[in-house]
Amino acid sequence: MTVIGFLSVAPVREGSMAEDVAEAVAALDDYDVAYETTPMGTTIETEDVETLLDAVGAAHEAVPGDRVSTFLKIDDKRASTKSADEKVADVERELGREARSRTK
Repeated sequence: MTVIGFLSVAPVREGSMAEDVAEAVAALDDYDVAYETTPMGTTIETEDVETLLDAVGAAHEAVPGDRVSTFLKIDDKRASTKSADEKVADVERELGREARSRTK
Protein backbone atom coordinates (compact mmCIF):
# COMPACT_ATOMS: atom_id res chain seq x y z
CA MET A 1 0.00 0.00 0.00
CA THR A 2 1.15 3.54 -0.72
CA VAL A 3 -0.25 6.51 1.17
CA ILE A 4 0.27 9.99 -0.23
CA GLY A 5 -0.45 13.13 1.75
CA PHE A 6 -0.36 16.81 0.90
CA LEU A 7 0.60 18.95 3.88
CA SER A 8 0.60 22.69 4.41
CA VAL A 9 1.55 23.95 7.88
CA ALA A 10 2.34 27.53 8.88
CA PRO A 11 2.00 29.94 11.77
CA VAL A 12 -0.83 32.43 11.53
CA ARG A 13 1.01 35.75 11.47
CA GLU A 14 2.39 38.46 9.19
CA GLY A 15 5.73 38.30 7.38
CA SER A 16 7.87 35.53 6.00
CA MET A 17 7.08 32.05 7.26
CA ALA A 18 10.06 30.35 5.57
CA GLU A 19 11.97 29.71 8.80
CA ASP A 20 8.94 28.15 10.49
CA VAL A 21 8.01 26.08 7.44
CA ALA A 22 11.60 24.84 7.30
CA GLU A 23 11.21 23.59 10.89
CA ALA A 24 8.10 21.65 9.87
CA VAL A 25 9.84 20.12 6.85
CA ALA A 26 12.91 19.22 8.92
CA ALA A 27 10.67 17.36 11.40
CA LEU A 28 9.73 14.94 8.61
CA ASP A 29 13.32 13.68 8.50
CA ASP A 30 12.71 11.70 11.70
CA TYR A 31 10.12 9.50 9.96
CA ASP A 32 10.23 6.85 7.25
CA VAL A 33 8.64 9.08 4.63
CA ALA A 34 9.63 10.47 1.26
CA TYR A 35 8.67 14.09 0.65
CA GLU A 36 8.88 16.93 -1.84
CA THR A 37 8.30 20.54 -0.86
CA THR A 38 6.64 22.96 -3.27
CA PRO A 39 5.62 26.62 -2.88
CA MET A 40 2.13 25.58 -1.73
CA GLY A 41 2.93 22.62 0.51
CA THR A 42 4.73 19.32 0.87
CA THR A 43 3.78 16.01 -0.72
CA ILE A 44 4.56 13.11 1.63
CA GLU A 45 4.67 9.45 0.64
CA THR A 46 4.80 6.47 3.00
CA GLU A 47 3.62 2.89 3.43
CA ASP A 48 0.83 3.44 5.97
CA VAL A 49 -1.53 6.07 7.35
CA GLU A 50 -0.15 5.81 10.89
CA THR A 51 3.35 6.85 9.80
CA LEU A 52 1.91 9.70 7.75
CA LEU A 53 -0.12 10.98 10.68
CA ASP A 54 2.82 10.71 13.08
CA ALA A 55 5.03 12.68 10.67
CA VAL A 56 2.34 15.33 10.11
CA GLY A 57 1.83 15.68 13.86
CA ALA A 58 5.56 16.24 14.32
CA ALA A 59 5.62 18.82 11.52
CA HIS A 60 2.68 20.65 13.09
CA GLU A 61 4.29 20.66 16.54
CA ALA A 62 7.60 21.90 15.10
CA VAL A 63 6.08 25.25 14.10
CA PRO A 64 6.25 27.78 16.94
CA GLY A 65 3.60 30.35 17.69
CA ASP A 66 0.32 30.97 19.42
CA ARG A 67 -1.65 29.81 16.39
CA VAL A 68 -0.64 27.26 13.73
CA SER A 69 -2.73 26.34 10.70
CA THR A 70 -2.33 22.86 9.21
CA PHE A 71 -4.02 21.44 6.11
CA LEU A 72 -3.70 17.74 5.26
CA LYS A 73 -5.12 15.85 2.31
CA ILE A 74 -4.67 12.04 2.26
CA ASP A 75 -4.81 9.68 -0.73
CA ASP A 76 -4.98 6.16 0.72
CA LYS A 77 -5.45 3.96 -2.34
CA ARG A 78 -5.47 0.59 -0.61
CA ALA A 79 -5.56 -1.62 -3.70
CA SER A 80 -2.50 -0.06 -5.34
CA THR A 81 1.15 0.52 -4.58
CA LYS A 82 1.63 3.18 -7.26
CA SER A 83 4.05 5.85 -6.08
CA ALA A 84 3.59 9.61 -6.38
CA ASP A 85 6.24 9.66 -9.12
CA GLU A 86 4.36 6.98 -11.05
CA LYS A 87 1.13 8.99 -10.81
CA VAL A 88 2.91 12.04 -12.25
CA ALA A 89 4.45 9.87 -14.99
CA ASP A 90 0.95 8.69 -15.96
CA VAL A 91 -0.18 12.30 -16.41
CA GLU A 92 2.96 13.14 -18.38
CA ARG A 93 2.40 10.15 -20.65
CA GLU A 94 -1.11 11.43 -21.39
CA LEU A 95 0.21 14.96 -21.99
CA GLY A 96 3.05 13.72 -24.15
CA ARG A 97 5.44 15.99 -22.21
CA GLU A 98 6.55 16.93 -18.70
CA ALA A 99 3.74 18.18 -16.48
CA ARG A 100 5.54 21.46 -15.99
CA SER A 101 5.31 24.83 -17.67
CA ARG A 102 8.48 26.47 -18.96
CA THR A 103 7.14 29.99 -18.38
CA LYS A 104 6.51 31.95 -15.20
